Formats: sequence, C-alpha cells, structure tokens
Amino acid sequence: MSSILIRRLVLALVVICLLGAGVWWAKRPKPIAVQLTEIDQGRVESSIANTRAGTVEACMRTKLSATMGGRIEVLAVKEGDKVKKGQLLMKLWNDDQQAQSALALTQVETARKRTTEACTVAANAEREAERQTSLFKQGFISGSRDEQARADAQARRAGCDAAKADVTQTLARVSATRVEQSRTVLYAPFAGTVAKIVGQVGEYSTPSPPGVPTPPAIDLIDDTCLYVRAPMDEVDAPKISAGQTVRVSFDALPKQSFPGKVKRVAPYVSAVEKQARTVDIDVTLDTTADKAPPRLLVGYSADVEVVLAVRDKVVRVPTSALQEGGRVLVAGADGTLAERKVKTGLANWEFTEVLEGLTAGDKVVTSLEREGVKPGAAFVVDEKTKK
Repeated sequence: MSSILIRRLVLALVVICLLGAGVWWAKRPKPIAVQLTEIDQGRVESSIANTRAGTVEACMRTKLSATMGGRIEVLAVKEGDKVKKGQLLMKLWNDDQQAQSALALTQVETARKRTTEACTVAANAEREAERQTSLFKQGFISGSRDEQARADAQARRAGCDAAKADVTQTLARVSATRVEQSRTVLYAPFAGTVAKIVGQVGEYSTPSPPGVPTPPAIDLIDDTCLYVRAPMDEVDAPKISAGQTVRVSFDALPKQSFPGKVKRVAPYVSAVEKQARTVDIDVTLDTTADKAPPRLLVGYSADVEVVLAVRDKVVRVPTSALQEGGRVLVAGADGTLAERKVKTGLANWEFTEVLEGLTAGDKVVTSLEREGVKPGAAFVVDEKTKK
C-alpha cells in the first residue's frame, strides 16, 4: 500500500472521529443550573402558627345599651372621646319619671309630718294614761277609766308606728323611681375610649330583645390593655400551654415580629366551619422587650407563631432542600449531583435540624423544582446561589 493511500485513510479516520466528537458534543446533556446553599450551624425552632388571622382585642370592652327604649335626649360624648369611670355617656328622655320622683319626694315629706303629728299625740296619750293609772291607784277614779286611758294610749302609739311605716313606704317609692330613671342613662363602667355610637339626639334608642341582634348604643373599649386572640388548629391545641413563647406579626406592621407569651388556651373547640375546628389562644405582648410593638389598634389582624422547642448551634439544612423520605441532593466535587439520606430533628418552614448525613460546609440543592434536577445530573451553580 502506498504512503499516499495510508495518509488518506488516516485523514478519513480523523475526520470521522471529529464528526463523531462533534455529534456527541452537540447531543451531550447540558449541565443544570441549580441554586446551592452551604450547610451551617445555627438555631432551629419547632413552632406552630394560627390557621386564620388573629385579632387585637382590648382587655376590657363593653357594648352598652339602656335597659329600656326611649328618645335620646343627651349625648354627652362623641366617637373617639376618652372618658373616665362613672362619666355620663347618654341619657334618654325621662321627664315622666322625674315627675314621679318629685311626687314621691313630696309624699315622703307629707308622711314625715303625719308621723310627727301621730307620734306627738301618742306621747301625750301615754302620759295621760300614766296619770290615770296613778289616780286609779289612789282611788280617785274607777278601773274602767284607767283601762280606757291605757287603750287610747296604745291606739295612739299604733297610729304613730303606722305613720312611720308610711314614711318607709314612700322612701321605697322614691328609690323605685330612681331605679327607673337609671334605666334611661348610661355611665362609663370603666375609663376608656368611645369606639362607636349608634344614634343621634332625638332618635329612638332600643335595647336588644332576646334573639334580635340590635347594635349597641355605645361601644366602649379600654385600649390601655391589649392582647391578641388567635385560632389554632385543634390538632395543635394539645401542644400549647400558658407561658410558652410566641412571635406576633401584624399586617399593619409588615416584615416585623414581636415577642410575647401565651396567656390562656380556651378549654373548648370552636366550630366556625364544620371542617375548620379551632381552639382560641390569648397572647400578651412583651412591652418591656427591646423590640416592643408601637401603639396598636383594637381590631388589627395578627398572626401568632407559638415556639414549641429550640435547638441552638446545631447543623441545619434549609427545609426547602428536603425531599420526601429525608433525602437531599448534594453538590459533588465532580460536577454532578449525589443523593444523600439524612436523619432530621426539629423542623420549621425555614430550617430543619440534621442529626446525621450532613456536615457543615456541604452544599445542597434548594432549587428542586427545576427540570432535570436529579441524582447523577451534571450541574452548574446559578448566580443566585446563596453563599
């Protein structure tokens, strides 16, 4: 075989190899861009959160209505006013009751004067009876005369006692008229803020009869003492007890959370919906903490996270990196992804404690939702990877 033929065969083989290499290069699997997180040590908490939004409540709040209907004559406050305990809030028209009270007072005065008259006569009759008894003992008068004088004295004394009873009766009538008047006025049972008033001067105010929801005349709240009430899933209720630490966040104060404590766990389940049974918990905020909340408004929506357990300085993995069965994808030094089984401990939506399977410094994939992310796949690091 000539040298020219040999060179041509070698050249052909080189071309064929280059073409094959080009086809393989074009069809080779492209590395998957993944986001990685380096395993570190830190805090992991086990916590549970409310199922529906909680609410900021006032420690004292009352919705006041007069115990009888009537036309509003006086509105002594307006919405937003600060009031003191015992301050007049509203008064219904009660001129008829005031007239009855004035009449009862005059009857008391009349009864007292009649008492004075009857008791004076009774005292005179008793003195006269004593004189008649003395004369009878001396033999100057008959026994019948003595008996008649003593009977008259007893009758006069009974008239005096009856007059006193009339005074007591008229005083009771005065008290009754005052009770009736009290049904037409509203006083503040505690110091607070008037949140809402239903009705204006001249309008008719009606109390709520049984079974008929009628808006209260005045809604009074004490906004100096606030707490948060939040519904927790009935499944989580056995894990919660008074004194546990919580974190509270408010829609009105985004990207902030504030420390607090569980004050009370309701002793019953609320069935607002058939498939959403919850247990209410009351939470007080720590106003002495460095991160105390600013002034809150009653009615703010709030979310409560109850901290069940805490582990400090433990190996942790982002919860988003965990797959079903406690598996993670670890970035290998050869540029491929390797599956690894881990044993986990405490967990929350952000971090999970790692007991076995990972060490600080390992890098795990957190972008599991991307197509092609699987064991053995070649990868490149996404620019958005956390350091």
